[in-house]
Amino acid sequence: MPKQPSTELLDLVIIGASAAGLSASIYAARRNLNFIIVSMDIGGEVSRSGEVENWLGIEHTNGVELAAQFQKHAESYGVAIHNGHEVTKITQEGNIHIVHAKYGPEEKQYHTKAVIIASGIHPRHLTIPGEQTLQNKGVTYCTVCDGPLYKGKTTATIGAGNAAVESALMMAGIASKVYLVTKYPDDPKTQGGFPKAETVLVNKVKALENVEIIYNANTTDILGTDFVTGLRYTDSTTQASKEVATDGVMVHIGMIPNSSFVSCGKKNALGEVEVSLKCETTCAGVFAAGDVTDIPYKQIIISAGHGATAALSAIDYINRWEPADK
Repeated sequence: MPKQPSTELLDLVIIGASAAGLSASIYAARRNLNFIIVSMDIGGEVSRSGEVENWLGIEHTNGVELAAQFQKHAESYGVAIHNGHEVTKITQEGNIHIVHAKYGPEEKQYHTKAVIIASGIHPRHLTIPGEQTLQNKGVTYCTVCDGPLYKGKTTATIGAGNAAVESALMMAGIASKVYLVTKYPDDPKTQGGFPKAETVLVNKVKALENVEIIYNANTTDILGTDFVTGLRYTDSTTQASKEVATDGVMVHIGMIPNSSFVSCGKKNALGEVEVSLKCETTCAGVFAAGDVTDIPYKQIIISAGHGATAALSAIDYINRWEPADK
C-alpha cells in the first residue's frame, strides 16, 4: 500500500507498530482500507523481550525474532509503516481525527476517520541517585539489548516480575555472576519473592548456580562515577544498608503506558486508556489495543488478539462513517 499524503482523508491511522498495531494492520489491509501506521519504532517492547515460549504454535523464540516476523507479515500486505514518528496529540474537527506527529524537526498531520491507539508501554525508572547519570553507562532497561556487553562480568537485575526473572535467566548464560534483587521476602505468599512472575520461570532461575537472589531489598543508590561499580540497598527486615559490586544494573520494575498524547478518551489513574470489550474508547472513532489499555494482563499474545478486535471494531465504525456536515 503506497504512502498517503498527510492532507488526504485516511480511513484509519494506527499508532504503534508492535503486536497490537501490526495485528490490527493485517486486518485493515485485508479489508483494503486506506490506512497507515505511525510509530516511534517497530516491535516496541516485544523486540526487547527475552526468551518467548508462550506464543502459540512456536515452542521457542525470542522477542527480536518474533517482532521481525510480525513486521514481515504486515509488510507482505504492503502495509505502510511511518517509522520514527512521535505522536504528540490527537485533535478533532467534527468527526475527523487529526493525528499530530513529529518526525525529526518536521511536524506532520494525518487526517483520518478512525484511530487505533496501540502505542504500548515503556519502562518504569527507580528514580534513585545514580540511575540517570549512569544510564547507558551500566544502567539499562533492556537486558536483551545490552546484556551481551557483560560477558564474563557481574550484573544485577532489579525487579520481581517476569521481565526481571527473564533478565536474570538470560544473564546467567552471559555473565559470570548475577544478582537478582527483589523487594519481597522468600515466602510462599509472595511466590518465593516474585509474586508477579510465572512459577516455571522462578523455579528455573532459583536452580541456577551463578544467580544469587537478594530478598527484602529496597535499592537506594546506583554507584559509580564514569561507569556502574555497584548498587546500595536497604534490607527491609533489618534496616541495614548494604552494597554489592556489579558492572551492570538491569532495571525491570514495571511499565508505564505511552498515553501522554491521549486527551480524547478516558484514562485510569495509571494512565491506561480505558476500553470496552470491543476496544472502543470514550471518544467516538478512537479505539485502543494492547498494553496501553486497561486490559488486566500484559502479554504479547493478548495484545495481538486485542489489535484484531480493535481493527474489526474500527472497520465497523468506518463502514458507517459519514461526514459530519452531510
